[in-house]
Amino acid sequence: MPFVHRLRVRFHECDPQGVVFNAHYFMYFDVALTEMWRAAFGSYNTVVDEGTDIVVVEASATYRAPARFDEEIEIELGIARLGATSMTMSAAVRREGDLLVEGRLVHVFVDPTTMAKQPIPDRVRAGLAPYSISSE
Repeated sequence: MPFVHRLRVRFHECDPQGVVFNAHYFMYFDVALTEMWRAAFGSYNTVVDEGTDIVVVEASATYRAPARFDEEIEIELGIARLGATSMTMSAAVRREGDLLVEGRLVHVFVDPTTMAKQPIPDRVRAGLAPYSISSE
C-alpha cells in the first residue's frame, strides 16, 4: 500500500501561469519520502545515524494536469522494487483523487561517510515493507 502525504500548494511554488512549476513536483516527492521514512523509522536521520543513506540515481515525471495555488494535493509513494542495493519507487500526485503527475524514482543505498554503495539493511527492508506495491 502506498504511503500518502498531503500538503497545500504554496504561492511561491507556482509559475507565472498560476500552476505548480514542474520542478517542484520532485521536491514534493522528496518531502513525501522524508515523511515516509519518519513513519517507518522515526526519522530520516535515524537510518543515517545507523550507517545507511540513499542517493537519487534516476527521477522522471509525467504531467497529466496542473495543480494550483492553495489546492490540497496528495503525494503517494510506493516501493515498486527493493533490489540488493537500490529501490525503485512509484510516485503519484493527486487532487481529490484525480491524477496530476506520475513519477518514478530510483535510489541507491550508500554508506553516509564514504558514499560507497551498500546492501539494503534488513531493518530498512522491514520498515519499508508496508509501502510495497510490488506483486513479487
